[in-house]
This record gives sequence, structure tokens and C-alpha cells, in this order.
Amino acid sequence: MSRIAVVGAGAWGTVFAQLCTDAGSDVRILTRDAALAAQLRQGANPRNYPGVELPSLNAGVDPAWALDGAEFVAMAVAAQSAAVAAQDLVAHLAADAVVASLVKGVELGTWRRMSEVLADSLALPGERVAVVSGPNLSGELIRRQPSATVVACADEAAAQRLAAAMATGYLRPYTNTDVVGVEICGAMKNIIAVAVGAARGMGYGLNTCSTLMTRGLAEMTRVGLALGADLETFAGMAGFGDLAATCLSPLSRNHQVGFRIGEGMGVDEAVQATRGVAEAVQTCLAVQSLARAHAVEVPITDGVVAVIHQGVAAAEMGRELLGRPFRSEGSRYEPWSPTPR
Repeated sequence: MSRIAVVGAGAWGTVFAQLCTDAGSDVRILTRDAALAAQLRQGANPRNYPGVELPSLNAGVDPAWALDGAEFVAMAVAAQSAAVAAQDLVAHLAADAVVASLVKGVELGTWRRMSEVLADSLALPGERVAVVSGPNLSGELIRRQPSATVVACADEAAAQRLAAAMATGYLRPYTNTDVVGVEICGAMKNIIAVAVGAARGMGYGLNTCSTLMTRGLAEMTRVGLALGADLETFAGMAGFGDLAATCLSPLSRNHQVGFRIGEGMGVDEAVQATRGVAEAVQTCLAVQSLARAHAVEVPITDGVVAVIHQGVAAAEMGRELLGRPFRSEGSRYEPWSPTPR
């Protein structure tokens, strides 16, 4: 039996703890909220899942207790606070523990992916840092609806061990060694989901949404390849699979933020009205800077940044995207001009 410590008792941390418990692993949840820890031990998380009956989840507020003997430590915290959260664990981490990021984002200012943040903060080699990402909407998984995910690690044997420790009859994990690609997919699909949500909020249909998703996938792929990712990752569970789920489901917080903005709600109001953390709100800035540093065009990301941080209307973002120069599709991505008549 594997022992897994889950750091963070929000929506995704609670789900991850449940599925690992269902998989037969020994799970301990670390939270800063003693009242929430008591509720989790009683099989409830009324903050994130009101009315949902959970298994009794072993939760507490002491890092030494939570990490004691843990083979895997799963980080389920907000992207922009991951470094601080990790530093609190340094003294308690087992010498051979593998740390797994459940976080989908890029750190502001440093442009570090979450695996890099954790490796740096905990002084770990890359083969001891894994990433879990896929079409894993927490509102569906908490009800044990079937899905799949990707466990990525430079050490494939470590990825396989973690996958085995979280595999259940309703969640099928795949393994991958392309940590860069899996993380870029996880961060950027949230940004594309804001754009798709805005389109839905403005009343547009599937033609518009599929266009944004397809060009969003191309955008994700360009950034990933510039960073050394594998092309196949973007067509897989962490790429297209997660993109489709996040863009099309109203359960996605990033989709919800975009939808409310598309309906005409102000950005601050839309963020406040969306329960939990919508990672794209901050990650879009980091991804834009990262893409520019590698001379990669990211027009949808640019549009989301303009809407969220520069006061541009969602309708104007759409006009900007449609008014861009014509280009070829695919790997050439070359500009062209219409032939004069």
C-alpha cells in the first residue's frame, strides 16, 4: 500500500484524496483549516461539495504528520502560491519521496512551470517531480464518473508507481515522460477555456467554439515545441482531452469566468462570482511573457490578457482574432495575402 500526502483540501485536492483512497492507498490530507480537516474526517467538504457524501478522509494541519512516511506528496495548491507552500514542507519530506504537481499554471515573474517551482523549492532532481494532468473536472470525478489522466515524470518507473497508486475503476491513468508538454497543455488549456467561455457568453455556437479550441490547440503546440515538448502529447489526454473538457464544461472555473465576461459582467465581478481559483487569470500573463521570450505567436492568449488585464471588451477580442493576417494551417504557419481580383 502506498502512502500519499495531499497538500491542499480544495476542490481538486479533495477529489485526488478520494480517488487515491478508493485505489487502496493510505492518504493523509494537509490543510491549514482545522475545521475543514474535521469535516473531511467526517466525510464532507461543504465548501467545495455541498451535499456530496465522501469517504472518511484522514486530514490534519500538521505537516510532520501528513508527510510522515509518504512515498508521494501531491501538491494541490494555487499556482502562484506553490513555491511558498512547498517551502513549508522541506523539513518533513522523505529522502526518496516523489512530489507530484496537481497544479496547472506558470509562475508569474519567473515563467517557471510548476514542476520547476517544486524542484527548486524542495531542492529535488527532476526525476523526483511528477505531474498529473488530464480531463479531470473535479465536479464529475467527485461523483466517480469515468475519466482518464496522465502521470508524467522524467523517471518513467516513478510515474508508473504513482499511476498504480491512484488507479481506480473510474480513473484510468496513462504515463508519459514529457513533463514539459503535459504542463504546457495544463496551463494553456485554461487560457483557451476563458476565450471559449466568453464566446458562449456572447451567444456564439459550436463553430466559434471549435475554431477557438482548434487554434488554441495549435497555439499550445507551438509553445510546447519551442520548449522541447513532444508533438504527440498535444493530441493526447493532457492535450486535446483536457482542452475539450475545460473549454466545453460549465463546471470549469476558467470557462465560467469567460462566460460571465462574455455576458457583460466585469472581470473582477466575474472572478469573484466563480467559486475557487481560475488559474488562467494570472497564468495568461506568465504564458504570454514565456511565449514572447521564445518568439512564439499566441494570439488567443494575447486576447485573453487584453480582456482580463487591459479592459478590452470580449467582442473586440473576437474582432482582433478574425482580423489577423491570413496564414497557412499546420507546421508551416506562413502568412499569405488574398490574390487581387
